[in-house]
Amino acid sequence: MDFQDLLGWPGVYLAIALFIILSVFLGVRIVPQSEKHVVERFGRLRSVLGPGINFVVPFLDRIAHKVSVLERQLPTASQDAITADNVLVKVETSVFYRVTEPEKTVYRIRDVDGAIATTVAGIVRSEIGKLELDQVQSNRAQLIERVREQVTAMVDDWGVEVTRAEILDVNLDEQTRAAMLQQLNAERARRAQVMEAEGKKRSVELGADADLYAAEQAAKARRVTADAEAYATGVIAGAIKENGLEAAQFQVALKQVEALQAVAVGQGKQTILIPANALDAFGDAFKMLRGKG
Repeated sequence: MDFQDLLGWPGVYLAIALFIILSVFLGVRIVPQSEKHVVERFGRLRSVLGPGINFVVPFLDRIAHKVSVLERQLPTASQDAITADNVLVKVETSVFYRVTEPEKTVYRIRDVDGAIATTVAGIVRSEIGKLELDQVQSNRAQLIERVREQVTAMVDDWGVEVTRAEILDVNLDEQTRAAMLQQLNAERARRAQVMEAEGKKRSVELGADADLYAAEQAAKARRVTADAEAYATGVIAGAIKENGLEAAQFQVALKQVEALQAVAVGQGKQTILIPANALDAFGDAFKMLRGKG
């Protein structure tokens, strides 16, 4: 073994050491939490590396794709749609999604963003075509839920999950907007007329109830008065039955005295004509009172 051969051994050792270091460097892969790495071997899918430290076969395996698993938002899209009652509307949509299976996303679809946007546009047109304009505006939450469910089912083969699908706005053209405004004003006028008519009807009903109540109260008053008069008549009849004609004459005399007192009450100067038998009535009344005493 000559001197040159001895000098060659350290170079071999150095080459081996460098090869080992390079193999370790190529065989150990650290994947961030927000990513997944797709590994290929000779052009074919080998594995998918998750977050953390991973090991691959150096010089055979390579990282072909680095896919972010963070939630993504597609740009706000606007598309035309026609409702069931033939109204043209412009719908603005926004979609949020994230990649769950990177191997499907990179090998089954070229432009996942464009594919999802096209799918959402078609589903939105289809769902709005089933509803009338009033239903689209009043049932927007249900419409959004149906769109999200259908989009989720259709993009499952692409390895993505649609987390949210929002319908931001439903716009109308100027002619349709003016027609709807006119219809809204007519509906408000109709409701105002209905409310006014109902108010008048209620007023009439309340007036009738008030008249009925007044009539009932008047009838009750007359019944009470009649009962009182009947009671008084009964008392008088009882007195006549008990005392005979004298009690009747006494009552007549009292009525005559009360009538004379009413005539005497008045304002100013006045002339009172008293019948000749009035004094006899006074006399009879006083006699009966003394007799009672």
